[in-house]
Amino acid sequence: MSPKDAPKVELTLPIIPDMELAATKTAEVIAKHMNLGEEKTAEISMALIEATINAFEHSESDAGNVEIHFVIQADTLVIKVTDKGKGFDPSKVKIPNIEEKLGSDRKRGWGLKLIQELMDTVEFESTPEGTTVTMTKKK
Repeated sequence: MSPKDAPKVELTLPIIPDMELAATKTAEVIAKHMNLGEEKTAEISMALIEATINAFEHSESDAGNVEIHFVIQADTLVIKVTDKGKGFDPSKVKIPNIEEKLGSDRKRGWGLKLIQELMDTVEFESTPEGTTVTMTKKK
């Protein structure tokens, strides 16, 4: 299958509560189509929720939408999550201290680390015009 023929699914999600669940339902259907196991499907869903919520929370975008592209390339699923926000410098994101987080009311802040642990590859491209997180998961 050439890249031109690779199955693609594109979602445009408005930034409203729980809309990331639409992305996970789509990912589950695609994972089933690819015959991925339950564990890999769950990992994809968790990473996608984190990436989508990060885009919702941190983009500070007036554009109001997050684009999610799913592409099946042979035995690999490629997912791109793009916002039109202010961007960020991934090298300046601090990984939280687990003891401090457990004692805190704010449990967020694990997203980037979690995404990297759950997926096979993760790349961040960020400019003042927006951010794209590209994640892959192999069969």
